[in-house]
Amino acid sequence: MRRATTSFITTGAGICAIVVGLAVIDERVRSEVAALVSGHGRTGDIAGFGGRVQELGLVAMQAVRDQSIEHAPLTLFALVALVLFALMLRS
Repeated sequence: MRRATTSFITTGAGICAIVVGLAVIDERVRSEVAALVSGHGRTGDIAGFGGRVQELGLVAMQAVRDQSIEHAPLTLFALVALVLFALMLRS
């Protein structure tokens, strides 16, 4: 139970770190995060919040795609580093 909770918290922190990093780099993600946090948008109910989170995810994926196209060598280096890191943690 404790390991599952720790894993869940770590995953959530990683996702938040990625979104914050993207918000620093890309204006579209920054405006979507600001709209989500401030509550501006369609409605304040759960369905509206889910739609805003989905829209934020789509904008974040588009920003990642744009950044990876613009910085292809750095993206390749980061991907290789991630694979090596995962292999290092495994052993």
